[in-house]
Amino acid sequence: MPIVATWIRAKDEKYFVPFFRNAQDIQLRNAARSDPMDWSALDGLLLTGGADIVPEFLRQPVPDPSVLDSESDIARDRWEFDALERALALRLPVFGVCKGMQVLNVGLGGTLQLDLPGHNLPEQKTQDVQSLRTDRTARHRFEKVNSSHHQAIERLGEGLTVEAWCATDDVIEQVRLRDYPFALAVQYHPERGTIYGSLFDDFIAQVRARAANEHSRA
Repeated sequence: MPIVATWIRAKDEKYFVPFFRNAQDIQLRNAARSDPMDWSALDGLLLTGGADIVPEFLRQPVPDPSVLDSESDIARDRWEFDALERALALRLPVFGVCKGMQVLNVGLGGTLQLDLPGHNLPEQKTQDVQSLRTDRTARHRFEKVNSSHHQAIERLGEGLTVEAWCATDDVIEQVRLRDYPFALAVQYHPERGTIYGSLFDDFIAQVRARAANEHSRA
């Protein structure tokens, strides 16, 4: 059975469950519930939304710490950055959502805009109101997306390619890791929408392929 490592807050589980309902052959190991992790047996990493990354993991100065989320979780950040390093070393499929994209970017040496106004309005959480421009080579191209974040990529991490950006202010909304089997991350919230099934389908397909390949070697 393919296994995916993740950290999903209890309040967010209801949003992700529907996308894995038709993939009951895949098991999610949720570090937020202290699920056991055997990295030699894992087939993918899902990085989900959450509070701001704590300063000790950022690759930049924080002139005004008050702009950071007071609910930041150092235990989670420690787990996610370690998990990302392990996943990339093993070349596991990686899918990042919102904070997950920021973790991927910082983990690859990038920096963040630490306080970005206008992208976390209440109506944007579940409504596709933010228009995008998309690179013509991107596999996933959405005209509009939802949005709920106050930070964003500033300097790209090593190896990342921008696939989509906000049409009104050029904030990066979707990236992919070059020369890697599958590492895709989005700043918007596909788990809260109805048009984003193809993102999860691609990730799940990559996880299954990884598991099948490893099984054939065993």
